[in-house]
Amino acid sequence: MPLPVALVDRETVVRRLNFAATGLAGVRAGYATGRPLAALLTPGDRAAFRSQAAAVARGEGDRGLTVRLQQRPDEPLLATLTALRPPDEPQPAVLVVFQAGSARGSGAAPRPPRVPDLAESTRHAELMEMVDTMASTLLQLPPGERESVLSEASGVLCGRFADWIVADLVDGGLRRVTCLGPSDPASGALLRAMAEQDPADCPVVLEAARAGNGALQVQPEDVEGFGHDPSGTPVLARAEVSSLMCVPLGAPGPVAGVLTLFRTGSARPFSMAEGRAMDVMARHVALAMRRPVPDGWTTCLKNAPVEVAGENSCASASSAAASGTVPESSVPPPAGPRTPPGALASRPPSASPSASSPGSRPSTPSESGRSPLRPGPPRPRPEPADRGPHADPAAPGPAGPGPAGVDPTGPGPADGCNSA
Repeated sequence: MPLPVALVDRETVVRRLNFAATGLAGVRAGYATGRPLAALLTPGDRAAFRSQAAAVARGEGDRGLTVRLQQRPDEPLLATLTALRPPDEPQPAVLVVFQAGSARGSGAAPRPPRVPDLAESTRHAELMEMVDTMASTLLQLPPGERESVLSEASGVLCGRFADWIVADLVDGGLRRVTCLGPSDPASGALLRAMAEQDPADCPVVLEAARAGNGALQVQPEDVEGFGHDPSGTPVLARAEVSSLMCVPLGAPGPVAGVLTLFRTGSARPFSMAEGRAMDVMARHVALAMRRPVPDGWTTCLKNAPVEVAGENSCASASSAAASGTVPESSVPPPAGPRTPPGALASRPPSASPSASSPGSRPSTPSESGRSPLRPGPPRPRPEPADRGPHADPAAPGPAGPGPAGVDPTGPGPADGCNSA
């Protein structure tokens, strides 16, 4: 159909969207299905749209009213609502048709082709950079550390994506892990109160943890949706929250945690595109929390620090052992005895290849990079034969003929001379 058409129930929850409606709202049909269509409208048009949809569903006749989308607040749209009874369903549905213009007059000529907006393109690039930063941070964390994953993910989002970040862990019950907020002194008391708050007292968090239903609210109508501080004041009213986003981690399926984000004051409210990007990041966080710990990683998780971008990711075991972070038993011993620097230069050279160990061949300079004349181990000297006190010094000994005072077995290291 050329006109944007949506099929909703009596509470304006989207059941179907045609292609023209997805282009008008700026969201995909799969993402909008199951979420209230009133959330796409400006805050001033939501109550009227919900009441008219409920009246049509009760059978009170067709209705029409002028509404505006959050993405296009300057373009009024005529919303025509009529009852429709789908087959095999007991309750009637409401068919909503959007047309350009208002209820007081028909629309003018069709809109010209949309020109890409520089500001919108910039916001899209910032969202992609945020998604990339989140993925890079999660990939550097060790597996099995669920609280660390929540804390690091909150640190990435705080300040750049939202003013307040609250992370709750689902571990048999709800437990608050991280609470980040503005750094001004006026927010310190509220930050401590939110950190000590029981997550079960926050309806939006409880709904996300139990049913896996996320929420994106602009100018929240229920100021008690995030509980109260110790004095009884609603947290949303005290923090001056202008828009909030509550995202379950792990849905569909078991919810592992809940991230709640606030924007306060005059900050730009969360858009549907930012909600979609947050859903992607929430899926990444849930996958990082569920990563199993491989076998043999216990020692690494206890001793190895978390690597961060820009640092040397290869802290060797030897340097870690020197710093005391790795037990000595886990450091492999050196392959052989290490010679101190300068030890070879202090030894006397030997010109005889017979000084090497038996069965070994002399090394060449091309093989070892050093001189082929290497000193051998000291050899035992033969005991001189007992020739009596009046023996002739020139007489040959038992080892064979030779001049007196010369070792027939050749020189040793103690001789300090080269062999002939």
